[in-house]
Amino acid sequence: MEDRSIQVNLCTSRKEKPKSDELQFGRTFTDHMFVMDYSEPAGWHDPRIVPYQKLEIDPSAMVFHYGQSVFEGLKAYKTSAGEPQLFRPEKNLKRINHSNDRLCIPQIEEEFALRAIQQLVELEKDWIPEAKGTSLYIRPFVISTEPYIGVAPSRHYKFMIILSPVGQYYKEGINPVKIAVENQYVRTVRGGTGEAKTGGNYAASLKAQELVSDSGFAQVLWLDGVEKKYIEEVGSMNVFFKIDGEIVTPALNGSILEGVTRNSVIALLNHWNIPVNERRISMEELRQAHKDGLLEEAFGSGTAAVISPIGQLTWEGEDMQVNNFTTGPVAKKLYDTLTGIQYGRVEDPFNWIVPVGSQVYSKAQ
Repeated sequence: MEDRSIQVNLCTSRKEKPKSDELQFGRTFTDHMFVMDYSEPAGWHDPRIVPYQKLEIDPSAMVFHYGQSVFEGLKAYKTSAGEPQLFRPEKNLKRINHSNDRLCIPQIEEEFALRAIQQLVELEKDWIPEAKGTSLYIRPFVISTEPYIGVAPSRHYKFMIILSPVGQYYKEGINPVKIAVENQYVRTVRGGTGEAKTGGNYAASLKAQELVSDSGFAQVLWLDGVEKKYIEEVGSMNVFFKIDGEIVTPALNGSILEGVTRNSVIALLNHWNIPVNERRISMEELRQAHKDGLLEEAFGSGTAAVISPIGQLTWEGEDMQVNNFTTGPVAKKLYDTLTGIQYGRVEDPFNWIVPVGSQVYSKAQ
């Protein structure tokens, strides 16, 4: 893309911002959004920030019929000094290109995309809530827009970024939740799209979640799609277990999404010299560990919730309570450290934080 400048068209009237204690995840959106188009042979072009608005799109746009779409999720946080900052955005942009490759979508220049995020967040920084546990959710996504009903990669796309002020993803916060182990449905299989962040994976997960939600379960624990015995993810998060002093998490196998928070958790555990092992783990092994009193903690990790402790796993009619349904010390330390780094309250030994401010904004022009 030759023209790296981003045109800015400011809105003429501003929305009323919600109160911090009234925030619902993903329900409110800021005044502006970023848009960039792709067409052959021009490539990615016309990057712009415009007022948040509805899209005009042809009913035959390929995204509606063949599902060529990918997305990411990251957050902007406000420090005690009022400065906005991002947490490891380069990992999200690298992953969106990994997803693009799997869905036959053209690659996006990651450095430029980061500048677009920084410029948009700087423009909308007054939307970043300051109450505890709140942040500005950032949703970059790509959709195929060519008006054509034919099974082939699209020749036209939109790359967009929208922003949403959010509170805690789970009303339970850092408190443990109940999880049902899913035996009937599967999220994805190796060779499918499980390691890509695409909408179809999440649509496929809705049925199982719907069936267990009335019984008080927050999420389902997904098993592998072939043997239905090995643990993969929990809801839309990666999952960790502390078994006899060692942290175990399912190894990336082609059907598990490589989470940015997952990567950060593993880095912190190694930094603290806490044993961590990425490997296959079966539900039968987990049940035996619980029976032997060796299952000490369980928790999910993801951008939205950061760390979500698991207080109970229910599998084949058996309820396995974890740590007396209380948050374990490792999960608590991970949550406090990750959120501390994100909000600038504790030291960042990994240089994970990327600033957003007037200096960065002027460079992005």
